[in-house]
Amino acid sequence: MTPDRVGSVGVVGAGAVGQAVAAALVASGFSRRLLVASRTRDQAAAMAADLDDMRQSTGSPVQPSAHEAADLVSCHAIVIAVRTAFTNTRTTDVRMGGAAANAPAIRALGEMLRGYEGTVLVVTNPLDLMTRLFAETSHCPRVFGIGSNLDSARYRLTLARLLQVKAEAVDGHVIGEHGEGAVVCASSTTVNGQPVAVPLAEVRAELRTRPGRTRSGPAGAVLSTLRKTLGLADGIKELTAPHRGDWLGIPLRFTAGEPIACLPALDSGEDHQLTAAGIKLRTAYQALRLS
Repeated sequence: MTPDRVGSVGVVGAGAVGQAVAAALVASGFSRRLLVASRTRDQAAAMAADLDDMRQSTGSPVQPSAHEAADLVSCHAIVIAVRTAFTNTRTTDVRMGGAAANAPAIRALGEMLRGYEGTVLVVTNPLDLMTRLFAETSHCPRVFGIGSNLDSARYRLTLARLLQVKAEAVDGHVIGEHGEGAVVCASSTTVNGQPVAVPLAEVRAELRTRPGRTRSGPAGAVLSTLRKTLGLADGIKELTAPHRGDWLGIPLRFTAGEPIACLPALDSGEDHQLTAAGIKLRTAYQALRLS
Protein backbone atom coordinates (compact mmCIF):
# COMPACT_ATOMS: atom_id res chain seq x y z
CA MET A 1 0.00 0.00 0.00
CA THR A 2 1.04 3.59 -0.64
CA PRO A 3 0.84 6.03 2.27
CA ASP A 4 -2.52 7.40 1.02
CA ARG A 5 -3.98 4.67 -1.19
CA VAL A 6 -4.58 0.92 -1.06
CA GLY A 7 -4.41 -1.55 -3.91
CA SER A 8 -7.98 -2.83 -3.95
CA VAL A 9 -11.23 -2.72 -1.99
CA GLY A 10 -14.29 -4.91 -2.52
CA VAL A 11 -17.94 -3.97 -2.01
CA VAL A 12 -20.65 -6.63 -1.78
CA GLY A 13 -24.14 -5.28 -2.44
CA ALA A 14 -25.56 -3.14 -5.23
CA GLY A 15 -28.40 -1.60 -3.22
CA ALA A 16 -28.64 2.02 -2.10
CA VAL A 17 -26.01 1.75 0.64
CA GLY A 18 -23.64 -0.37 -1.45
CA GLN A 19 -23.88 2.16 -4.27
CA ALA A 20 -23.23 5.06 -1.89
CA VAL A 21 -20.19 3.31 -0.39
CA ALA A 22 -18.77 2.46 -3.81
CA ALA A 23 -19.34 6.00 -5.11
CA ALA A 24 -17.57 7.47 -2.06
CA LEU A 25 -14.60 5.16 -2.65
CA VAL A 26 -14.37 6.18 -6.31
CA ALA A 27 -14.80 9.91 -5.62
CA SER A 28 -12.14 9.83 -2.90
CA GLY A 29 -9.59 7.97 -5.03
CA PHE A 30 -9.15 5.63 -2.07
CA SER A 31 -7.80 2.61 -3.94
CA ARG A 32 -6.42 1.65 -7.33
CA ARG A 33 -9.13 -0.96 -7.92
CA LEU A 34 -12.72 -1.35 -6.72
CA LEU A 35 -14.22 -4.82 -7.07
CA VAL A 36 -18.03 -4.90 -6.84
CA ALA A 37 -20.19 -7.97 -6.35
CA SER A 38 -23.92 -8.49 -5.99
CA ARG A 39 -26.56 -11.24 -6.08
CA THR A 40 -26.22 -11.43 -9.86
CA ARG A 41 -23.35 -10.64 -12.19
CA ASP A 42 -25.66 -8.34 -14.18
CA GLN A 43 -26.30 -6.18 -11.10
CA ALA A 44 -22.58 -5.98 -10.38
CA ALA A 45 -21.79 -5.15 -14.01
CA ALA A 46 -24.38 -2.36 -14.10
CA MET A 47 -23.01 -0.86 -10.91
CA ALA A 48 -19.42 -1.08 -12.16
CA ALA A 49 -20.38 0.62 -15.43
CA ASP A 50 -22.11 3.45 -13.56
CA LEU A 51 -19.05 3.89 -11.34
CA ASP A 52 -16.83 3.91 -14.41
CA ASP A 53 -18.86 6.84 -15.76
CA MET A 54 -18.21 8.61 -12.46
CA ARG A 55 -14.51 7.82 -12.70
CA GLN A 56 -14.30 9.35 -16.16
CA SER A 57 -16.20 12.47 -15.11
CA THR A 58 -14.17 13.11 -11.98
CA GLY A 59 -10.75 11.92 -13.13
CA SER A 60 -10.62 9.39 -10.31
CA PRO A 61 -7.75 6.85 -10.42
CA VAL A 62 -10.03 4.08 -9.11
CA GLN A 63 -10.75 1.29 -11.62
CA PRO A 64 -14.16 -0.32 -10.89
CA SER A 65 -14.98 -3.82 -12.14
CA ALA A 66 -17.66 -6.49 -11.60
CA HIS A 67 -16.78 -9.78 -9.90
CA GLU A 68 -18.15 -12.74 -8.03
CA ALA A 69 -18.00 -12.36 -4.25
CA ALA A 70 -15.38 -15.14 -4.01
CA ASP A 71 -13.01 -13.04 -6.14
CA LEU A 72 -12.82 -10.38 -3.43
CA VAL A 73 -10.34 -12.43 -1.38
CA SER A 74 -7.59 -10.58 -3.27
CA CYS A 75 -8.69 -7.22 -1.79
CA HIS A 76 -7.10 -5.41 1.13
CA ALA A 77 -10.59 -4.80 2.56
CA ILE A 78 -14.17 -5.87 1.89
CA VAL A 79 -17.33 -3.91 2.70
CA ILE A 80 -20.49 -5.99 3.14
CA ALA A 81 -23.63 -4.00 2.36
CA VAL A 82 -26.04 -6.71 1.26
CA ARG A 83 -29.75 -6.37 2.00
CA THR A 84 -32.23 -9.12 1.19
CA ALA A 85 -35.63 -7.99 -0.10
CA PHE A 86 -38.17 -8.21 2.73
CA THR A 87 -41.01 -6.21 4.26
CA ASN A 88 -40.17 -4.85 7.69
CA THR A 89 -43.36 -4.54 9.71
CA ARG A 90 -41.71 -3.55 12.98
CA THR A 91 -42.56 -0.24 14.61
CA THR A 92 -40.04 -0.71 17.43
CA ASP A 93 -36.57 -2.25 17.31
CA VAL A 94 -36.82 -1.67 13.57
CA ARG A 95 -33.29 -2.75 12.65
CA MET A 96 -33.89 -6.18 14.22
CA GLY A 97 -36.57 -6.75 11.60
CA GLY A 98 -33.95 -7.74 9.05
CA ALA A 99 -32.29 -10.47 11.12
CA ALA A 100 -34.03 -13.55 9.71
CA ALA A 101 -34.07 -12.17 6.15
CA ASN A 102 -30.43 -11.06 5.96
CA ALA A 103 -28.82 -13.89 7.94
CA PRO A 104 -28.77 -16.47 5.10
CA ALA A 105 -26.96 -14.04 2.78
CA ILE A 106 -24.42 -13.20 5.48
CA ARG A 107 -23.85 -16.89 6.27
CA ALA A 108 -23.32 -17.64 2.58
CA LEU A 109 -20.77 -14.84 2.29
CA GLY A 110 -19.03 -16.06 5.42
CA GLU A 111 -18.68 -19.53 3.92
CA MET A 112 -17.53 -18.10 0.58
CA LEU A 113 -14.88 -15.86 2.18
CA ARG A 114 -13.80 -18.31 4.88
CA GLY A 115 -10.25 -17.63 6.03
CA TYR A 116 -9.97 -14.22 4.36
CA GLU A 117 -7.21 -12.34 6.19
CA GLY A 118 -7.96 -8.74 5.22
CA THR A 119 -10.29 -6.25 6.89
CA VAL A 120 -14.07 -6.70 6.66
CA LEU A 121 -16.53 -3.90 7.44
CA VAL A 122 -20.17 -4.90 7.85
CA VAL A 123 -22.96 -2.41 7.10
CA THR A 124 -25.93 -4.83 6.92
CA ASN A 125 -28.58 -4.56 9.66
CA PRO A 126 -29.13 -5.64 12.34
CA LEU A 127 -25.51 -4.67 12.30
CA ASP A 128 -24.17 -6.13 15.55
CA LEU A 129 -25.76 -9.54 14.86
CA MET A 130 -24.68 -9.63 11.22
CA THR A 131 -21.11 -8.65 12.13
CA ARG A 132 -20.87 -11.49 14.63
CA LEU A 133 -22.53 -13.95 12.27
CA PHE A 134 -20.10 -13.16 9.47
CA ALA A 135 -17.08 -13.29 11.80
CA GLU A 136 -18.02 -16.63 13.33
CA THR A 137 -18.97 -18.18 9.99
CA SER A 138 -15.92 -16.96 8.08
CA HIS A 139 -13.31 -17.16 10.87
CA CYS A 140 -11.86 -13.95 9.44
CA PRO A 141 -9.64 -12.29 12.07
CA ARG A 142 -10.50 -8.64 11.30
CA VAL A 143 -14.25 -8.08 11.16
CA PHE A 144 -15.89 -4.85 12.34
CA GLY A 145 -19.35 -3.28 12.15
CA ILE A 146 -19.69 0.46 11.55
CA GLY A 147 -23.00 1.16 13.37
CA SER A 148 -21.77 2.77 16.59
CA ASN A 149 -19.44 5.00 14.61
CA LEU A 150 -22.41 6.40 12.72
CA ASP A 151 -24.37 6.74 15.99
CA SER A 152 -21.48 8.62 17.59
CA ALA A 153 -21.23 11.03 14.65
CA ARG A 154 -24.96 11.74 14.93
CA TYR A 155 -24.62 12.25 18.67
CA ARG A 156 -21.84 14.80 18.30
CA LEU A 157 -23.75 16.69 15.62
CA THR A 158 -26.95 16.69 17.68
CA LEU A 159 -25.24 17.79 20.89
CA ALA A 160 -23.31 20.51 19.07
CA ARG A 161 -26.55 21.92 17.71
CA LEU A 162 -28.34 21.74 21.05
CA LEU A 163 -25.44 23.44 22.87
CA GLN A 164 -24.73 25.83 19.99
CA VAL A 165 -21.07 24.84 19.64
CA LYS A 166 -19.00 23.49 16.76
CA ALA A 167 -19.26 19.75 16.24
CA GLU A 168 -15.46 19.51 16.28
CA ALA A 169 -15.51 20.72 19.89
CA VAL A 170 -17.60 17.76 21.06
CA ASP A 171 -15.90 14.57 22.21
CA GLY A 172 -18.29 11.77 23.13
CA HIS A 173 -19.30 8.24 22.21
CA VAL A 174 -22.37 6.13 21.59
CA ILE A 175 -21.66 2.45 22.20
CA GLY A 176 -23.51 -0.83 22.70
CA GLU A 177 -26.15 -1.82 20.18
CA HIS A 178 -26.68 -0.06 16.87
CA GLY A 179 -30.35 0.26 17.67
CA GLU A 180 -32.56 0.80 20.68
CA GLY A 181 -29.91 -0.58 23.04
CA ALA A 182 -27.47 2.21 22.19
CA VAL A 183 -25.64 3.71 25.18
CA VAL A 184 -24.96 7.45 25.15
CA CYS A 185 -21.75 7.98 27.15
CA ALA A 186 -22.92 11.30 28.56
CA SER A 187 -20.84 11.13 31.74
CA SER A 188 -17.56 11.24 29.79
CA THR A 189 -18.66 13.67 27.05
CA THR A 190 -16.71 16.93 26.84
CA VAL A 191 -16.93 20.17 24.90
CA ASN A 192 -13.60 21.85 24.24
CA GLY A 193 -12.08 19.39 26.68
CA GLN A 194 -14.41 20.34 29.53
CA PRO A 195 -17.19 18.22 31.10
CA VAL A 196 -20.67 19.23 29.99
CA ALA A 197 -24.25 18.65 31.12
CA VAL A 198 -25.77 16.61 28.31
CA PRO A 199 -29.52 17.14 27.74
CA LEU A 200 -30.02 13.39 27.47
CA ALA A 201 -33.79 13.39 26.94
CA GLU A 202 -33.49 15.77 23.98
CA VAL A 203 -30.49 13.92 22.56
CA ARG A 204 -32.19 10.53 22.74
CA ALA A 205 -35.40 11.91 21.23
CA GLU A 206 -33.50 13.33 18.27
CA LEU A 207 -31.43 10.19 17.75
CA ARG A 208 -34.59 8.04 17.80
CA THR A 209 -36.26 10.15 15.14
CA ARG A 210 -33.30 10.11 12.73
CA PRO A 211 -34.16 8.18 9.54
CA GLY A 212 -33.48 4.45 9.82
CA ARG A 213 -32.49 3.94 6.17
CA THR A 214 -29.56 6.13 5.28
CA ARG A 215 -26.95 6.11 2.53
CA SER A 216 -24.42 8.93 2.72
CA GLY A 217 -23.82 8.62 6.47
CA PRO A 218 -22.83 4.94 6.31
CA ALA A 219 -20.68 5.64 3.25
CA GLY A 220 -18.79 8.35 5.12
CA ALA A 221 -18.37 6.08 8.15
CA VAL A 222 -17.00 3.30 5.94
CA LEU A 223 -14.49 5.57 4.22
CA SER A 224 -13.24 7.04 7.50
CA THR A 225 -13.06 3.61 9.15
CA LEU A 226 -11.13 2.10 6.26
CA ARG A 227 -8.45 4.75 6.73
CA LYS A 228 -8.02 3.66 10.36
CA THR A 229 -8.30 -0.09 9.89
CA LEU A 230 -5.89 -0.14 6.95
CA GLY A 231 -3.29 1.97 8.73
CA LEU A 232 -3.58 5.12 6.59
CA ALA A 233 -4.44 7.20 9.67
CA ASP A 234 -4.44 6.67 13.43
CA GLY A 235 -7.36 7.44 15.68
CA ILE A 236 -10.46 6.19 17.47
CA LYS A 237 -13.49 4.57 15.86
CA GLU A 238 -16.59 3.17 17.58
CA LEU A 239 -17.05 -0.24 15.95
CA THR A 240 -18.79 -3.53 16.61
CA ALA A 241 -16.17 -5.91 17.97
CA PRO A 242 -15.87 -8.61 20.67
CA HIS A 243 -16.32 -7.28 24.22
CA ARG A 244 -16.99 -9.25 27.41
CA GLY A 245 -17.89 -12.30 25.33
CA ASP A 246 -20.42 -10.41 23.20
CA TRP A 247 -20.24 -8.42 19.97
CA LEU A 248 -21.28 -4.79 20.32
CA GLY A 249 -20.09 -1.27 19.61
CA ILE A 250 -17.04 -0.05 21.53
CA PRO A 251 -14.37 2.60 20.88
CA LEU A 252 -11.22 1.15 19.35
CA ARG A 253 -7.96 3.08 19.10
CA PHE A 254 -6.15 2.24 15.85
CA THR A 255 -2.38 2.65 15.58
CA ALA A 256 -0.88 1.56 12.26
CA GLY A 257 -4.07 -0.41 11.65
CA GLU A 258 -4.00 -2.35 14.94
CA PRO A 259 -6.97 -1.86 17.31
CA ILE A 260 -6.99 -1.61 21.08
CA ALA A 261 -10.25 -1.19 23.04
CA CYS A 262 -10.41 2.17 24.80
CA LEU A 263 -13.77 2.43 26.52
CA PRO A 264 -14.42 5.67 28.40
CA ALA A 265 -15.21 5.59 32.10
CA LEU A 266 -18.90 4.75 32.47
CA ASP A 267 -21.16 5.74 35.31
CA SER A 268 -23.28 3.01 36.94
CA GLY A 269 -26.28 3.71 34.73
CA GLU A 270 -24.25 3.55 31.51
CA ASP A 271 -22.51 0.37 32.61
CA HIS A 272 -25.89 -1.19 33.36
CA GLN A 273 -27.17 -0.16 29.91
CA LEU A 274 -24.10 -1.65 28.23
CA THR A 275 -24.61 -4.93 30.11
CA ALA A 276 -28.27 -4.95 29.08
CA ALA A 277 -27.32 -4.32 25.44
CA GLY A 278 -24.93 -7.26 25.57
CA ILE A 279 -27.60 -9.55 27.02
CA LYS A 280 -30.13 -8.44 24.40
CA LEU A 281 -27.72 -9.02 21.51
CA ARG A 282 -26.52 -12.35 22.90
CA THR A 283 -30.09 -13.61 23.28
CA ALA A 284 -31.04 -12.46 19.79
CA TYR A 285 -27.92 -14.05 18.31
CA GLN A 286 -28.58 -17.38 20.00
CA ALA A 287 -32.14 -17.36 18.63
CA LEU A 288 -30.81 -16.49 15.16
CA ARG A 289 -28.38 -19.41 15.19
CA LEU A 290 -31.19 -21.81 16.09
CA SER A 291 -33.49 -20.53 13.36
